[in-house]
Amino acid sequence: MSERNASKRPLMTFQLMDATQTTFSDSHFQAVLDKGTLDAILTDTEERTLKIASDMLSEISRLLQIGGRYLCVSLAQAHVLEKLVRHFSEGGWMVRVHQVLEGNSPESGSKFPMPVFVFLMTKVRQIPGFPQVFEMMSDEEGGKPVRWSSPEELMEAVKERQRYALLRNKLQQNQSSQEVSLDLCDGDTGKSRYTFYIVDCPIIKQSHSNHFAIFIIPQGRETEWLFGSEPGRRQLAGSVGFRRLIIVALHRDQQYDGMQAIQAELSAKVLELAPAGLPDNQQVPFLSTGADIGNRVVQHRGKSELSGEFVIEDVRGDGTDYFRRLIFLSNQNVVQSEVRLLPGNTNCGQKKKKKVKKNAPKSLDESTTLTSPIIDKGYLCCEHHKAMISGLALLCKNGMLPENLISVLVIGLGGGSLSLFIHDYIGNSQVEAVEIDPSVLDVACQWFGFSQDERMRVHLGDGLVCINDLAKQGKTLYDVVMFDVDSKDTSVGMSCPPPAFVEKDFLINVHKILKPDGIFVLNLVCRDSALNESVIKVLRDVFPLIYKQKIEDEVNEILFCCSGSEKSLCPLGLIESAKNLEKQLKKTGLFWDKTYDLAEMLKNVKII
Repeated sequence: MSERNASKRPLMTFQLMDATQTTFSDSHFQAVLDKGTLDAILTDTEERTLKIASDMLSEISRLLQIGGRYLCVSLAQAHVLEKLVRHFSEGGWMVRVHQVLEGNSPESGSKFPMPVFVFLMTKVRQIPGFPQVFEMMSDEEGGKPVRWSSPEELMEAVKERQRYALLRNKLQQNQSSQEVSLDLCDGDTGKSRYTFYIVDCPIIKQSHSNHFAIFIIPQGRETEWLFGSEPGRRQLAGSVGFRRLIIVALHRDQQYDGMQAIQAELSAKVLELAPAGLPDNQQVPFLSTGADIGNRVVQHRGKSELSGEFVIEDVRGDGTDYFRRLIFLSNQNVVQSEVRLLPGNTNCGQKKKKKVKKNAPKSLDESTTLTSPIIDKGYLCCEHHKAMISGLALLCKNGMLPENLISVLVIGLGGGSLSLFIHDYIGNSQVEAVEIDPSVLDVACQWFGFSQDERMRVHLGDGLVCINDLAKQGKTLYDVVMFDVDSKDTSVGMSCPPPAFVEKDFLINVHKILKPDGIFVLNLVCRDSALNESVIKVLRDVFPLIYKQKIEDEVNEILFCCSGSEKSLCPLGLIESAKNLEKQLKKTGLFWDKTYDLAEMLKNVKII
C-alpha cells in the first residue's frame, strides 16, 4: 500500500499495529475512520470478543483530541449497535447517526437488503448540566436531524430504519398476499403523520398504466369499514384496479395543506415502496373519494381514569353530513360514540334556501360552516343500535307495544344515543342506564346532547355489580335489558362485552331481573369463532329462545334472548311485528330517518 500510494499521496503513511494498543500518543488525532473494522471484530457476544471491542473503542477515545471525531461505518447489527452506542454515550460523547442512502432504487442493481450507517462520535469536554446529544439525520435531502433524549431511543430509531429497509426489499422482490402497514412520522416531532396500508392485487391483469397508485383517505373517514378494516381495504384495492395500492390515513393533530401538498410530500417516499418492474418516469396517480382531504375539527380533549385519553371531534362524512365522535386514543380506529350534527346558525354563502318538509333536518353542503350545531337525537349512527331497537318488536302484542310502562335497563351509556332514542320514541318507557366511567357521562351531557329527567336515569357504577345486586332483591323489574359495553382487554378475541358479562352465573342473574315476557338484547363482537360458540352455548343454557341478527359488513351480532318461550315468532312474523312497531314509533311526530327500516334490519334474523 505504501508503494502504491507513494507518488499520489506522499503524506499518507501505512503502519501495522494492534488497534487495541497503538503506539500513538494521547490526543494524537482529530479524526479516526473505521470502515467495517468494528463489525469484523465484533462477530459474536462472547466475553472475549466484547473485551477486544471495548479495548479498541477505548484506544480510539485515548487517541482523539477534544472535538475530535470517530467515524464508524457499520451495518449496525443489534449487538454491534448496543456496544457502539453504549460505550460512547456512557463517556459523554455526542452521538450522531447517518444512513448511507445509495442503492435505494429497485434499478440500482444492489440486492443487499440491509442499510449501511455512519456513526459520528464527537469527543466533547464534560460540562455539568449540559444535555447529551443523540441525533439521527433525516433520510431526506435537506431534512433536519431528529434529536432523541436517550441512547435507547436512538438505537430504536436505527432499528426502525433497518426494519423499513427489509420491508422495502420484500416488497420489491415480489407481491405480498398479506396487507403490510407502516407509520410515517413527522421529521420534527417524531409523531405519526401518515399510516400506509400496502395492498397487492396480483389477480388484476397487469398493463402499462396500472402498476401502482396511492389512495388518500379523507380525514374523519378512516374508521369506516371500507378504510378501517383489512377486508374493506382489500375490496377498495380490487375496485380501483391497480396491482399495488397504498392506502394512506391522515392522523389527527397534524396539519395538512390540501391534496397537492400531500402529493408533493409523499411522492418520493411512496416510490420507495413501488412494485418491481415499475416503468421509468411512470406517473403514480393519487386517488381519493373527492376533491379535498376531508374535514376534521377536534372540539375537546380529555382523559378518563378508566379508558385513558380521548378526543371529541367533528368530521364530515360521506356526502354533506357532519358527525360528532368520541374516540379513545388507545384504539383510534374505533368510534366509541357518534351522533349526526344539524346546522344551527350556519353560514351557507349566497345559496338559495330550499324548502324542506316539516320536521325534516336540514342537510349541510361543503360550503357550510358549523357554528352552533344541533345534535340530531333521532338519527342512530351505529348499525348495531338500529338492530337493537328493531328487536323491541318482540315486545309487541297484537302488533302494538304494551300501553303500560315499559322498563328498560341499558348497560353502557356511551354518548347516550341508544338510551335517548328509546326515551324519545317510546313515550311510556322508563330508561335506566348504567355507566362505569364518570368521564363518559360528562362527555355525553356536554357534547352529545344527553340529559336526564324523570324517565331517564343514569347510575354510575359497574354493570356487573348493579345486576347482581338487583338479582338479590328477587324482583322481576325490566321488560328489556340491553348490553352495549366494550371490553378494555385487547388480548381476548371478544371486544364486546367483557367476558365476565357472558358467564353463566351472571346471565342467570340477568334472567332473574327480566319480566316473564322480557327480552335481553346483547351486542356481541367476537372474532374468535370458538369463543363465539361457547358464548352462544351459555346463552342457550339460560334463555329458552334466542334470535340472532348479523350486522352486514361488521363483526357485530345482535342476540335477542327471550326470558320465556311463548314469544316464539317465525322470522317472517318478527318482520311483520317490526313493521307495526315502526308505524307506532312514527306516531310520536318526531323526525324519522328514512334510511331506518326496522323490518329491513331483521331480514336475516335467525332462531338459534
